[in-house]
Amino acid sequence: MSEPTQIEILLVEDNPEDLALTQRALRKANVSNRIQIARDGAEALEFIFCEGAHAARRIEDTPKVILLDLKLPKVDGLEVLRRIKGDPRTRAIPVVVLTSSKEQNDVVESYDLGVNSYIVKPVNFEGFLAAVQQLGMYWLLLNQPPKLGT
Repeated sequence: MSEPTQIEILLVEDNPEDLALTQRALRKANVSNRIQIARDGAEALEFIFCEGAHAARRIEDTPKVILLDLKLPKVDGLEVLRRIKGDPRTRAIPVVVLTSSKEQNDVVESYDLGVNSYIVKPVNFEGFLAAVQQLGMYWLLLNQPPKLGT
């Protein structure tokens, strides 16, 4: 059984409108519990690797899924993805790129780095809500990730 403080979703998003929209969609999809928000790539890395303000966290208490924007300040999303998938302690965490970028090189590089899914943000709320509901259902309820350290 999960510890009550374990984060289920790490949402990495710097755009306040997209952040509010994603949070609203997660609430409507009933998957708004235990969400950690990082507003730039550096903050995301500190949370994931238990550094800085998150040094008291245990790295074994990984989120069930990371929703990652690519266009981030300080450290871009591709570098965050590179660090997550390049470390054996965090490699198994599912990462879903949730971005407005349709650039083919972003898609290709994301998959080369090991992303689990690449989703271009729908422009209307209904489409976005449907996408988030499906994300929540799959990654939080159906997906069975490996246990860390096995």
